Amino acid sequence: MAAMTTSAAITIPSFTGLKGAAAAPSSVRSTPAKVPVCLCAPSIKASFKELGVAVAATAASAMLASNALAFEVLLGGSDGSLAFVPNEFAVPAGEKIVFKNNAGFPHNVVFDEDEIPSGVDASNISMKDEDLLNAPGEVYSITLDAKGTYTFYCSPHQGAGMIGKVTVN
Repeated sequence: MAAMTTSAAITIPSFTGLKGAAAAPSSVRSTPAKVPVCLCAPSIKASFKELGVAVAATAASAMLASNALAFEVLLGGSDGSLAFVPNEFAVPAGEKIVFKNNAGFPHNVVFDEDEIPSGVDASNISMKDEDLLNAPGEVYSITLDAKGTYTFYCSPHQGAGMIGKVTVN
């Protein structure tokens, strides 16, 4: 029986430097990486394994790219505390902020109308008081474009000190 050998190349994008401060968007490049895939008859299982590894690497690269443009804040500390984790942070203008339910719920995210940049409407960026995240892993996402400092709180736990602050640069 004759064995047939072929080679295939899979391009895996490189996201190195995606969020570098000095890097301009035009500097982001895809670096091709060639992954040989041998389709030899005696080792067909090995070929599928190599192909699976290449597919997994590509999926991991895509996940890293999508998460690279979002900042995650936990609602409730892993120790059971009623807090935003982290409770103070900075993000660039236009970066997505994902508030993710972690512990001690229900929670929500309300921006204090007296402690946000002028011209920003708190009702447009806040959750409604009656809208609560009730289960682990539920999320509320927001993108803030106006530069400045924003104070936010969880209305059910504001009295317990569940307050946070984000600076948009």
